[in-house]
Amino acid sequence: MLESLGLGERLDHKPSDLSGGEQQRVAVARALVKEPQVLFADEPTGNLDQENTNQIAKLFSDLHNKGLTIVIVTHDLQFAKENADRIIRMDYGKIVEVIKNGGRNESA
Repeated sequence: MLESLGLGERLDHKPSDLSGGEQQRVAVARALVKEPQVLFADEPTGNLDQENTNQIAKLFSDLHNKGLTIVIVTHDLQFAKENADRIIRMDYGKIVEVIKNGGRNESA
């Protein structure tokens, strides 16, 4: 799993030897190792550069296409628009908007 996230050369490194982005990718790999039916990802691209963000987006897309449900919590609306089938926007714990794939809105 680490190799699929571009960390194959870092297998023998301790967490303190890894960058923030590498540590974040390790966290994603750890979550996926058990092959969950649902993956909850809280800001999975928060500390990543664009190249690694794209890598995570592709991985999530591939996993979703294989049947994995992925729930992503993010402040990055652009990432959500580019990668989600449905966006549920919340404000102070209340749903304020649901955006379906293709931009069609549902009532909240």
